[in-house]
Amino acid sequence: QVHLVESGGGLVQPGGSPRLSCVASGFTYDHYVIGWFRQAPGKEREGVSCISSTDGRIYYADAVKGRVTIARDKAKNRVYLQMNNLNPEDPAVYYCATREFGIVQAMNVMMVRDENEYDYWGEGTQVTVSS
Repeated sequence: QVHLVESGGGLVQPGGSPRLSCVASGFTYDHYVIGWFRQAPGKEREGVSCISSTDGRIYYADAVKGRVTIARDKAKNRVYLQMNNLNPEDPAVYYCATREFGIVQAMNVMMVRDENEYDYWGEGTQVTVSS
């Protein structure tokens, strides 16, 4: 059973740069995708970014492109989401999610925005902007 734990959220000043972390464990296969999603109050959950363990391919959602960087530490099974210049659209609960693949395959671009592509989810970490 795959297990994901997010951390790094909290109260951030406007324009701040929080770094979120997702630790994953319990993989059966070496090939998987880890994605970050977020959900603000009253809004649907939306994709932020995703990264492939197979080849390091990365996708970003248009809403965060240029302000967010996703990176992985494969040895630690950890994926980071560095956010910069936090704006009023960014406060949300941020979730990491994953899907394993038993064979090598290129990451589908749909994985950056379709939560149904994922099988396992963390509990989320809250990012709040201070007033």
